[in-house]
Amino acid sequence: MKSTKLIATLFFAAIVAGCATTDTASRNTPFTNPAVEGAAQQNLLDTSVNPAVQSYNVSTINVAVPRTLIVSEANSYYPSGDIVWRGDSAGDRHAQVKAIFEDAMARGTAGMSRGTPVVLDIEVLRFHALTEKTRYTIGGVHSITFQLSVRSAETGQLFGAPRVVKADLKGFGGERAIEAERQGQTQKVRITDHLAKVIQAELASPQGYVNQRLGLVQAINNAF
Repeated sequence: MKSTKLIATLFFAAIVAGCATTDTASRNTPFTNPAVEGAAQQNLLDTSVNPAVQSYNVSTINVAVPRTLIVSEANSYYPSGDIVWRGDSAGDRHAQVKAIFEDAMARGTAGMSRGTPVVLDIEVLRFHALTEKTRYTIGGVHSITFQLSVRSAETGQLFGAPRVVKADLKGFGGERAIEAERQGQTQKVRITDHLAKVIQAELASPQGYVNQRLGLVQAINNAF
């Protein structure tokens, strides 16, 4: 009987706590970034790639948050959508997510001024933070995925193939979330700091960024 109750409890927690959703809209969308200009724009159809270089001088960062990404404003434990964001006042969620990425990527690459001059093309595929209901009860996982291309700033040629980066972060809940807010660690602050570290690791480490292991809820998110 105790085992049955434990299984039922875990199943319920996984359903209500997560940010999992079927994100068909984002995962079936091909990688295109209209922000790429100049020499890079001339080489968009160039499928040849150069070996990845060891150090970068990041000259430009282009962030795209496609309007095809579905926004959910439902205050439920398990909302469906590509973008779920409550860390800013009600407004243009695509623009808000874009601003977060631009801030984080600029911070994360601020010290990268030596080496091969490159352009970073970033397309957000998923930005699924916590709803009010989840944040102030049991918490969950900020499920964030983006696609990254690194191109020569001079020729636009790719350094390696575009890659998908999963950058999940534990989302605080209940008293822990309230205490974090008191200390200035809002969802926006935590996610921005996290993404800055993610891009640093992705560009500086040979293996790139390694996504955190956050348990059952994360596993359910990544199954869809």
